[in-house]
Amino acid sequence: MKKNILTGIRPTGNLHLGHYFGASRNWIKLQDNPEYDFHLEIADVQALTDHFDDPSKVRENVYELAMDLLSIGLDPKKVHLFIQSQIPEIAELTVFYSNLVTMARLYRNPTVKTEIKQKKALFGNEGESVTYGFVGYPVSQAADITAFNGELIPVGEDQLPLIEQCREIVRKFNSIYGDLLKEPEPLLSSTPRIKGLDGSEKMGKSLGNAIYLKDSEEEISKKIMNAITDPNKIKKDDPANPHICMVYYYHQLIQNPNLETVCEECKKGHRGCVQCKKELIQKMNEFLDPIREKRKYYENHQEEVEKILKEGTESARATAKETMKKVREAMKINY
Repeated sequence: MKKNILTGIRPTGNLHLGHYFGASRNWIKLQDNPEYDFHLEIADVQALTDHFDDPSKVRENVYELAMDLLSIGLDPKKVHLFIQSQIPEIAELTVFYSNLVTMARLYRNPTVKTEIKQKKALFGNEGESVTYGFVGYPVSQAADITAFNGELIPVGEDQLPLIEQCREIVRKFNSIYGDLLKEPEPLLSSTPRIKGLDGSEKMGKSLGNAIYLKDSEEEISKKIMNAITDPNKIKKDDPANPHICMVYYYHQLIQNPNLETVCEECKKGHRGCVQCKKELIQKMNEFLDPIREKRKYYENHQEEVEKILKEGTESARATAKETMKKVREAMKINY
């Protein structure tokens, strides 16, 4: 019997290399495994925790994100790609689960604590105005997972506290209403976080240090020419340390076949930073060209994207309805 995989991504912007190498590339591999039934959620409701004042932007990002996912090879015949807000059973489960967890427990969740801290760092005093929706999204995530009987959840290590929160909610529910829900297991990614062009430990839209899969050749060129290199390399012929250079880091990331040459020439001072950046620009564009070409197809066939999302959501909702029926029967509120 197939195991259910559930993962999701918030439509807060286009996919960048951090998303691709950190998670979505692995999803393409998982979809080809015949042992899995794969549900992939575009979590637009969760995206509203940051964009509630501009829901139209979230809606636009749903389609942008869908095109990105299809462009990297997501196969709608193998994956149930669906929109979170179109599954009302998730919202209903979220309400039920909210009675099973305290606010104190949510505030103790390490992932929530970290994200609140980041929000305050970015927005200053405005970061103090943290909403229940922001703090309570682990409850919504538990509803996402259990609505589709999620057994394996692809995550990075930083997301493990959210999976444990879900497991706690499942155990609490089962202790009250009977052994109905499955405790999910994390499917850990071995890929570390992808660094930004500025050397930051994380690539992100808010940090302005990301290369997006849809970036044009001109945008790629501008971004890479501003990437951080070894600060001790003052002149073109100075030897440098490639291992602290973000240009070399990205040569490694996209597996430049000339990587060994790049490294040795950099160490010996036989390669200037401008030359190295220009080579990376060329290789990066070669890497992104097939993705951009496929994306252009979907940009010109929006109706196909809409159809894929509609069919994926209908399929996902059929599963959620069945789960909700069992939950209501267990809680004896199935009028």
